[in-house]
Amino acid sequence: MSKFKQLLLSIICLFSVSLCSYAANTPINHDALTQQNILYYVNAYRAKHHLAPLKLNETASEEAAKHSRDMANKSVPFGHTQFNQRIKHLYKKLEPCRSGAENVAYYKLNAKLLVDGWIASPGHRQNIMGNYNVTGIGIAHGKPGWGYFTQIFVRTDNKAYV
Repeated sequence: MSKFKQLLLSIICLFSVSLCSYAANTPINHDALTQQNILYYVNAYRAKHHLAPLKLNETASEEAAKHSRDMANKSVPFGHTQFNQRIKHLYKKLEPCRSGAENVAYYKLNAKLLVDGWIASPGHRQNIMGNYNVTGIGIAHGKPGWGYFTQIFVRTDNKAYV
């Protein structure tokens, strides 16, 4: 093998090792991935029923994440405690709004099974299929492997958010 080919092969190997090393050392944000997967499965279900997809909203996700953290650290009980405060806060931020709803879960399963569980529940399914166009998804962790999930649904006519 010529010196040039050896040098080229060495450069390619070093580059490949560097990329693999970078990928191995790059932290994966599992909550962001789970959030995107929940949105994907909810929107896939909505699409099967000829409903428009929900748009993920950062403000609504922050509100949902705060509720999930509050449930995880036990400062509020699991459930919809203070939902009216959350939705009123979002109405002010995303105005004009017409309606809102919320799904919560304490789950150890993946995003697909979580959404399947919500779909199997009439009340949760009604929220998923509701006349909403914006959503926020928040995740917090309690015991290892267990997550607290909050999905907030909002109907807004503010063109900046849809």
